[in-house]
Amino acid sequence: MAPLTPRGLVPSLLWCLSLFLSLPGPVWLQPSPPPHPSPRAEPHPCHTCRALVDNFNKGLERTIRDNFGGGNTAWEEEKLSKYKDSETRLVEVLEGVCSRSDFECHRLLELSEELVENWWFHRQQEAPDLFQWLCSDSLKLCCPSGTFGPSCLPCPGGTERPCGGYGQCEGEGTRGGSGHCDCQAGYGGEACGQCGLGYFEAERNSSHLVCSACFGPCARCTGPEESHCLQCKKGWALHHLKCVDIDECGTEQATCGADQFCVNTEGSYECRDCAKACLGCMGAGPGRCKKCSRGYQQVGSKCLDVDECETVVCPGENEKCENTEGGYRCVCAEGYRQEDGICVKEQVPESAGFFAEMTEDEMVVLQQMFFGVIICALATLAAKGDLVFTAIFIGAVAAMTGYWLSERSDRVLEGFIKGR
Repeated sequence: MAPLTPRGLVPSLLWCLSLFLSLPGPVWLQPSPPPHPSPRAEPHPCHTCRALVDNFNKGLERTIRDNFGGGNTAWEEEKLSKYKDSETRLVEVLEGVCSRSDFECHRLLELSEELVENWWFHRQQEAPDLFQWLCSDSLKLCCPSGTFGPSCLPCPGGTERPCGGYGQCEGEGTRGGSGHCDCQAGYGGEACGQCGLGYFEAERNSSHLVCSACFGPCARCTGPEESHCLQCKKGWALHHLKCVDIDECGTEQATCGADQFCVNTEGSYECRDCAKACLGCMGAGPGRCKKCSRGYQQVGSKCLDVDECETVVCPGENEKCENTEGGYRCVCAEGYRQEDGICVKEQVPESAGFFAEMTEDEMVVLQQMFFGVIICALATLAAKGDLVFTAIFIGAVAAMTGYWLSERSDRVLEGFIKGR
């Protein structure tokens, strides 16, 4: 059984609020699921080793003024050796080299802990650079700057200026990578020592190269002007040191579909669809058709829609023809509706009368208005036509009528229109 809805504005609002709060798990109060994190690329072991050494050196700087902290520093240093080179300081430094979430760092530290202790107690004097001793010489994870790969080969352009200083050597400083130079915009060649496609040498000396952009469609040029072109980009043709656009549509270089037409653009072309009225076309619109599509006919220079309803008679009973773009359709005539493939007459339900449609609440209001009018009329008669009581009577009737009509305005209008 459905719950009863309370009457009145305030009780209704309270009832709706309680119903709303009783709903299980409103969507907007539930936490949204966290987004799926994108897979993170693992750092190269050399980079992990470098970060470990950098944090180790920071730990040394942080503890440079520390001591054993036992109170008698002189005795401790005499009996337990200097804090500077002690195992106590080493442990304190190693505790801070890896963050809790850096699993790669913790794994590398676990593998190299004995090497670090060996360097701390025995190799510091002969190998002061921990990075070189641990990451390059011992673990063989890294290469010197300007080199790459398992054998630490020099990058193109040399170890002093890899890739000429205008690119990045792939794998530089690690035991991986191909050593290929990823050149900056405007530079090219094996070691980025030349100007790339669409650029020219604006300045060059033994150690410096400046490449500037050519004029738009030029692939190779001697300067920035339109007339300095030596070679053109695809879609352009060189003519008297200038690059002019090739009209692919006019030279039949374009490859468009049977129901498309070609539009030339700067350095290229586009294929666009023909109008619906066309069966093949030479341009946009129904006036550029090669032939007319079915359901269209040529009128002058255009393909226009044929109104089939002028000649077609729909076979079904109570059907009428409705013209469409390029065709037609049979629909039920006005006053009929489709049912099981045939058009049947719509049944309009007869109304039982204006007062029969009234709800129980509206009937109560109408009764109150009726008794109010009777009381006001009796009061006016008792006052023997006094103007004040007459005005009160007219105002009361108007107010109650306006209130009732505001609740039933739609039904009143419909009733008057239908004469009920």
